[in-house]
Amino acid sequence: MTTSGAETCVSFVYEVSCFDLLTNEERELIYSSSALVNYKKGEIICKQGSFASNIMYVEKGLVKVYLEGPPKDLILTITPQFNLLGLQALFEGNNKFLYSISTYTDTAVRMIDIQVFKQILRQNPLFSYRILNILNESTAQSYGRFFSLTQKQGAGRLADILLCLSRRIFKADSFELPLSRSDLSDLTCMSTESVIRIMKEFKDDNIIENKNKSVSLIDVQRLERISLNG
Repeated sequence: MTTSGAETCVSFVYEVSCFDLLTNEERELIYSSSALVNYKKGEIICKQGSFASNIMYVEKGLVKVYLEGPPKDLILTITPQFNLLGLQALFEGNNKFLYSISTYTDTAVRMIDIQVFKQILRQNPLFSYRILNILNESTAQSYGRFFSLTQKQGAGRLADILLCLSRRIFKADSFELPLSRSDLSDLTCMSTESVIRIMKEFKDDNIIENKNKSVSLIDVQRLERISLNG
């Protein structure tokens, strides 16, 4: 079995248009029962195991969703603006966050009262169906992520991350990377030294160009082959 970078992407991006399915009254209810909270880079938005009283909508910024260690954290996804978080807390019998969330950049998050969110799910079937699709696609993405981490070598895992950042987060072959080498280490479940070595190999082979925080994908097709072959 071979699995491409698109299927093993660390970022589940479903830029939410589901609010367009709300009536004017429901949209007003969402905003009147929510608060916009600003976070600095590196701040924790929610802790794994804490009581889930809100559904979170990222209005600006970039965050990581992760399971806490030991021995180290396992990053599940990195999520840009216009995406919902915390949907797993909607299910009956679970009232806690199953993961922690913290920020990679300065971030603004709209905290929506979870009971109001549930109320709208019960009364608006089109909205409910869209949320169900989001959860299903997120689950499928998680399977691909698990495959990447357990079946691919280091170069394949790092290729997955670079392609994912390019296609789903920054939507460009050249971008400013807000993640440190340590962050990339956590994303790929490799040591920081291994990440630095493979990045240098990619650069020496003219697959990428990187300087300071700037990264450019020079040979995308070759990076795709590395991702595909693992």
